[in-house]
Amino acid sequence: MIKPRFLAAVGALGILGAGLTACATGFQADVSRFQAQLPAPQGQTFAVVADDPSLAGGIEFGQYAELVSGEMARLGYVPGTPANADLIVRFDYDVDNGRERVRSTGTGFRDPFYDPWYRYRAGAFVPRGYWGYGYYDPWLSSSSRIDSYTVYTSEIDLDIDDRRTGERLFEGTAKAVSPSDNLQYLVPNLVDAMFTGFPGNSGETVRISIKPEER
Repeated sequence: MIKPRFLAAVGALGILGAGLTACATGFQADVSRFQAQLPAPQGQTFAVVADDPSLAGGIEFGQYAELVSGEMARLGYVPGTPANADLIVRFDYDVDNGRERVRSTGTGFRDPFYDPWYRYRAGAFVPRGYWGYGYYDPWLSSSSRIDSYTVYTSEIDLDIDDRRTGERLFEGTAKAVSPSDNLQYLVPNLVDAMFTGFPGNSGETVRISIKPEER
């Protein structure tokens, strides 16, 4: 019988492989969009507001709201005020605290029985948080090395309402996994992804390439 730990390790390695590919080329944004009678641009006015009240009036939020406003204006909508705009654009953004990923490098074989509770140190597995030697694994040669790094999940949410009726006209979410938690880099790229092919096909999730961070 295959042990559950082995199955979990194999699944984690598969996810890791996809993550490494993404890191090598920047990262990919998954954009999901839904719409219900969103009017085509014909001079309608709009206003961008914070969906999270704690962000309202913030300088950082204002910077990102300007990006959304620029995209809406580029489409043909006209900037207005929350008090009289035809469309209210509710905007929010976030990035999580990150998750550790582990990978094997070098010329040795990857250990199919790798235990995530152990880390590799100087030719031996060491339990995380403890000192001392773990067990010897013949599947992992001495030339291999286990490295760890952190990936972050970032997200923006964009909802558009008809101010007069309160009807929801559009809902969109853009998510990405990357080695960066820098919102000043992430949010502009996620906004670009959200408005690529806007408003898209309702109910469809598309993957859009986001450029790597310049370092």
